[in-house]
Amino acid sequence: MAARTTAGIETWSTGSVEPERRLDYWIGAVCECFLEMDITTQIRSGFDCSVQRGQLDTIGINRVQGSAQHVYRRKASVARSAANYYYLLCKTDNDWTVMQNGHASRMRPMDLVLLDSRRCYEFNFAVTADTLSLELPIAWVESWITDPERRIGQRIDGRAGWGAALSAFACQLTPQLATDRPLPARVLTDQLGALLALGFDSEIPATPAEQRDAARLLDQIGCAIRLRYAEPGLTAVAVAEELCVSERTLHRCLNKAGLTFSGLLNDCRMAAARRMLSEPRFDRISVGGIGLRVGLSDPSHFIRQCRRYLGMTPGAFRRQR
Repeated sequence: MAARTTAGIETWSTGSVEPERRLDYWIGAVCECFLEMDITTQIRSGFDCSVQRGQLDTIGINRVQGSAQHVYRRKASVARSAANYYYLLCKTDNDWTVMQNGHASRMRPMDLVLLDSRRCYEFNFAVTADTLSLELPIAWVESWITDPERRIGQRIDGRAGWGAALSAFACQLTPQLATDRPLPARVLTDQLGALLALGFDSEIPATPAEQRDAARLLDQIGCAIRLRYAEPGLTAVAVAEELCVSERTLHRCLNKAGLTFSGLLNDCRMAAARRMLSEPRFDRISVGGIGLRVGLSDPSHFIRQCRRYLGMTPGAFRRQR
C-alpha cells in the first residue's frame, strides 16, 4: 500500500478510496505505518481516517485524525512482528481508554500513556481518533527511563507537574517539524527523553562508563573504611576528602548501592570486634580495650553495638566460645 510523500512527510488517507473499502484500507494503512493491529468501528457509513508521518532522528512522529474506533493488538500480531517499539500516545480533544500490562486507564485530554508493542494492548477512541503517536526505539526509551516495562499502560497526568511539561512539548511535535526543524534533531529528542524521565519520576539510567565509575568509587570507599575503621570518630567527610570527591557524591554512590556510610563503618568495626572476641590470643585485652581497637572509645556505645550485631554483650560473647 503506497503513501503520498511530500517533502519527507508520508500521508495515508481513506479519502482516496470508496466508502465501503475505507475500513479495510485503514487497517492496512495502520499495519504499514505503525504495526499490525486489528480495528473495529461502530460507524457504518462516513468512516474516514488519515495519518501523517515524519521522522525526527530515530523517533517517528505520527498524527492520526479520523473517526471513532477500537484498536487491538493481540498475541498473534505480536508474534508476527519483525520490529517492535514503544509508543507514546496523547489526545487533546476528548477522553479515551487504554489497557496494557494489567493497567486499564481512562485518559483525559492532554494525558499521555506509554505502550509497548511487544505486549498485547487495546485502546478505544469513542469520539474521534485524533491522536499524537510517537514511535520510540526500545533502546532509546531504556536509556532514559529506569524499568520502562513497569510503567507501560500507566496514565501520565498531562495537566499537572512534569506531565504537563511533557504533554505540552510532545504536542508541538508534528511531521512538519521533523522536516523543518527549529533546532537540531538530537536536541529535540534529548528534550523529549528528559521530560519523559521527569514525567515518570524516573532516574535516568547510568551509562556503562558511569556504572564503571560508580563501581570503582564504591570499591574505593569500602577499602578506605577497612583501612581506617579503627580511627575514633571517622566521618564520611574524612573519607571523601581522602578520595577527592564531595561528601554528597560519596553518599549518593552508597545510596545507589543500598548502603550507608555508618552501616558500612559499623559492619567493619563489629566484624573486627567479633574476630578479636572469638580468639583466645586477644583475651589479655579487656573488653573496653577491644572497643578502642575498633574505633569505639565509649564503652557503653561498644556494648550497645555488640548487643545489636552479636546479640549479647561483648563479655558474654567472649565467655560462650
